Amino acid sequence: MVGSAVEQREPRLRADACRNRERIVAAAREALVEHGVEVPFDEIARRAGVGNATLYRHFPDRRELLRTVILSVLARTAEQAEAALAEEADAFGALSRFVHTAADERIGALCPLLSDVFESREPAFAEARARLQHAVEDVVDAAHQSGQLRPDVAVGDLMVAVTQLARPLPGTACFTIDRFVHRHLELLLDGLRNPGRSVLPGTATTFDDLHQLGEAGR
Repeated sequence: MVGSAVEQREPRLRADACRNRERIVAAAREALVEHGVEVPFDEIARRAGVGNATLYRHFPDRRELLRTVILSVLARTAEQAEAALAEEADAFGALSRFVHTAADERIGALCPLLSDVFESREPAFAEARARLQHAVEDVVDAAHQSGQLRPDVAVGDLMVAVTQLARPLPGTACFTIDRFVHRHLELLLDGLRNPGRSVLPGTATTFDDLHQLGEAGR
């Protein structure tokens, strides 16, 4: 009987631990965007609604927490791209949905942290990046094939624009500019529609171009 009670408690404890971890990662994502990489662990624990001991039990050091947050954002952004393409009947509608949800994931604000916590060939990062790349490329390819996305725009152009528009301005709190982000994303989307009204300088940017730039900046 005692053994049965223990067996019944263990799944609940594991589920509670999983929920605590998810709350910590979500709270850390917002705190990092708002306060930067040096945000105190006390603040993250407070936002997550857990004690400091719980936070340190899951993430004994800052680097491990940063890695987990970034991998979570990359995975969630890839999921958003996959869901948009699967659920939207209109290809440009899928692109628009992805652009707005990617901004909500705070991908722009967290991108500068990548080079500080990951080696480019690290398996976990390489896998997450590859999944995101394929998912976004599928969304962009569908919009191109529908004739709605201007042909001189590539996936790298899209990701640079989204990350720049979604990144908080220096000296401003992240959440004070949220009301502008989606407004400006709509202006971006209007500019992406085919036919374009201007000739873009340079050449279309791919994910590989972004990767090479990142490697050169290390």
